[in-house]
Amino acid sequence: MNLAHLHLLLNHFPTVGTVIGLGLFIGSLATHNDSLKRASMLVLLLIAVSALPVYFTGNAALEAIQSRPDVSKQFVARHQDVALLALILMGITGALAWRGLWEFRGNARPSTWNVYGILLFSLLTVALMTVTATMGGEIRHEEIRSAQDVSEAEGTVSAIGAYVLNHGWVWPTSETLHFMGLCLLLGSVLTVDLRMLGIMKSVPLVDLRGLIPWALAGFSINLVTGMVFFIATPTQYTTNVAFYWKIVFMLLAGINVLYLTFDESWALPEGVDAPLTAKVVAGAGIFLWLGVIFFGRMLPFIGNSF
Repeated sequence: MNLAHLHLLLNHFPTVGTVIGLGLFIGSLATHNDSLKRASMLVLLLIAVSALPVYFTGNAALEAIQSRPDVSKQFVARHQDVALLALILMGITGALAWRGLWEFRGNARPSTWNVYGILLFSLLTVALMTVTATMGGEIRHEEIRSAQDVSEAEGTVSAIGAYVLNHGWVWPTSETLHFMGLCLLLGSVLTVDLRMLGIMKSVPLVDLRGLIPWALAGFSINLVTGMVFFIATPTQYTTNVAFYWKIVFMLLAGINVLYLTFDESWALPEGVDAPLTAKVVAGAGIFLWLGVIFFGRMLPFIGNSF
């Protein structure tokens, strides 16, 4: 199995998963069931996380088939453009779902704007994911293509990549923001993890709750700037094993942070140790984020794509 096969295996999850999450969310609104609402938010958040490897492996799939005479480059460009927009909407939906889960802890239920935001963006995501999936099928299946003409113009994704490469200020600016986002993310997460491991026991964990949204903000900055790098030079990453190890560590670290959303250790007062489970999760979190940093730094040195 190669990355193209992995893309074919994974690409149904965002579409089907978002439909399931949206259905559960609408059901929770109709029945006023908070437990179902939490479950639907968790589904939407996990699907948003799963959309990242689907998008990245899509470029590997393109490289595997782009030389075939039966592959339409115009349909590929359309698929890439819609897939990027769908990924953005899915990311917003996932962020809103996480926000809702976070508010469930502090205020017993999410705010009204959050609920309507999740509903709106999940509806838009389902629509766009459906279009993306259809366009993906049209690349190799002429029998399902629409009769409309397809423009020979360069796709939006390719245009963004060209802009990044042709304007010298974009890459270093993105690198700077990427580093700042990483500092914001790790500074917030590691502070919480170290407290759970028993350091700074004089600080109540509840006082550190406000750091987690900052961690999410840092992750968002890193995700956006990372996508800038990937769109500009996708082959540089899809042919580098260090990149995929970085993604694996990042996804696991994200799940680790998700655990903090539900963990009961936030109620611990000052001077009290966190339970063993929380300490194990905190230690694993530090290891995973160090793995993200290591493989990110090793991108130019592992493999031969840089």
